[in-house]
Amino acid sequence: MNWRTELERLEGAYSPATMRSYYADVEAFETWCCAHDVNPPFPSSVETVCRFLEDQGKTKAPSTVRRRLYAIRKVHRLLDLPDPTYHEDINLAFRRVRRSKPSRPKQAKGLTREYLDQFIETEPNDPWGLRNRAMLALGYELLTRRSELVALRTDDLELRDDGTFRVLIRRSKSDPFGEGRLAFTSQRTAGLVLEWLEWRGHIIPWVFCPIYQGKPINRSLETTTVKRLVKNAAKRVGLDPADVDAFSGHSMRVGAAQDLLVNGFDTAAIMRAGGWKSVNVLARYLEQAEHNVWA
Repeated sequence: MNWRTELERLEGAYSPATMRSYYADVEAFETWCCAHDVNPPFPSSVETVCRFLEDQGKTKAPSTVRRRLYAIRKVHRLLDLPDPTYHEDINLAFRRVRRSKPSRPKQAKGLTREYLDQFIETEPNDPWGLRNRAMLALGYELLTRRSELVALRTDDLELRDDGTFRVLIRRSKSDPFGEGRLAFTSQRTAGLVLEWLEWRGHIIPWVFCPIYQGKPINRSLETTTVKRLVKNAAKRVGLDPADVDAFSGHSMRVGAAQDLLVNGFDTAAIMRAGGWKSVNVLARYLEQAEHNVWA
């Protein structure tokens, strides 16, 4: 049975990132099965899946083990095979994995307004600086994930009479069907974006694009570019290496949420602003801000 062919049925129903994870996780299971003389890997027995999970738990984070369990479950469903993954022994195996590695999820360092102003101020006066200033300011004010930021198109921006932008964020991790959410910028951020767009020109549909030899390239940025520009800015202002390492492409979203809490906005307002569906996820973002509030 060709599980790769069956996974192709999911194309278009799930994000590219989710599809990459499915392929990688099922390949990891298949490789493990071959190494342990389990052939074929599908259909799997409860015993095989338990052994795989516990073996993976020795070197992988519980979140990775859980994701691989879900991938095995998905393939069994696609192949219309009896699914072993709901057996109680599977639940017990995964609990052993979690208990063997008690740890808190790693949280990106928040790029708060204090950092944002420093980072923007030190960007160079060249095309890369124009773009990066606009990306930093827009990512912060829209509370975007890095994937949302690089996916923005010029048509998603509406310049309003007061000199600010109304922005449609069309699709996100928590909005797989593209219902979208609206967000708004300040005049300052709108000005930075307009400066960049004037240099970039009107042909390229993406708000942000790569620059090669001083010229804009007609394609979207990779999400890794967001992480790189944040870390480079942190290095440029002379932050401690540990702080630089703690920043990520998610830091603008984290920092903006923390600033909203410090400035008196309640959880419901912050969830609306950032498009959060889970209070638990948002709570992790706000922990450091809460410390600052009560310190």
